[in-house]
This record gives sequence, structure tokens and C-alpha cells, in this order.
Amino acid sequence: MLIAVYEKIVYFIVRFLAIVAAMAVLAMIGITLVDVILRMFRHPFLGAYDMVQIATIIAIAGALPYTTAVKGHVAIEFLYHRLSRIGRAVLSTFVRLVGIALFGFAAYQFVFYGIALRKAGQVTSTLQLPVFWIPWMLAFSFAMVVLVYIYEFLRPGKEMMKL
Repeated sequence: MLIAVYEKIVYFIVRFLAIVAAMAVLAMIGITLVDVILRMFRHPFLGAYDMVQIATIIAIAGALPYTTAVKGHVAIEFLYHRLSRIGRAVLSTFVRLVGIALFGFAAYQFVFYGIALRKAGQVTSTLQLPVFWIPWMLAFSFAMVVLVYIYEFLRPGKEMMKL
């Protein structure tokens, strides 16, 4: 019962982040298109570079938990298929534990980096938009990856979602 609730919450958030990532990609396309057209008339789109940078980070951060949930990352298939069933289980467990440790540590550090950017008043170069929230979004994304890995421990061999 508790695992089912956990699965539904994580599924919903991962799906939401994937939609946000898709919208960020569309925004990058639109901004770039408008900028190219305006440059043809010698009026570049002010702040296009800043907006595309931010949209890129949002796209990557939103897609990472989804890619993990559908097991879309490049795997060591050649090595993986040469192992016995027990060997595969050991390798998968090791990879998940390392992933949890690395993504958990990175999420933790991103929180403090965002705090430091906020205290420093860091902004984008052209539009002067505050950027402290970007590391916080990455921290949230990385924390979601950790939750997906935990799901994989709870339900071994099962993808959280299909492509």
C-alpha cells in the first residue's frame, strides 16, 4: 500500500518534470527562431542567449528523472549480458547505490550553491534575472533521480514508466 502511494507520487512528479522539459525545448526552438528572424531585420532578440541557457538547464533537469525512470540511459549492455543472473543483480545494485550516493550528494551541494548565489545576488548577463533558483531546480531533479533509484530497489527489474 505505502509502496503504491510512493510510486504514484514519484510517477506524477517525474511525468510533470518531463512535460516541463518538453516545454523548455519548445521555448528554446521558439526563442531561437524569433532571434534568427529578428536578426535578419537587424534587430536581435535582447536576452535570447540568457533565455536559451535557462531553458536548456530546465530541459536537462526535467528530462533526467524521466530518462532514469524509463531506463533510457546508456547501459553497459555488453558486460551486463555476459554476467550470470546473480552477477547482473550485483552490478545493478552497485550501480544504483553509487547513483543514489552521487545524485544525493550533488543535490545536497546544489542547495547550498543556490543559497550562495542568492546571497551574492547573481543574475544573468543580459536580462539581469536572478539565477539562485536554477541550482535548486537541479537539486530537486537529482533528488527525484534518487527516488527513482529507490523505487527500482523496491521493485527490481521493473521500469517505473514506459516510453
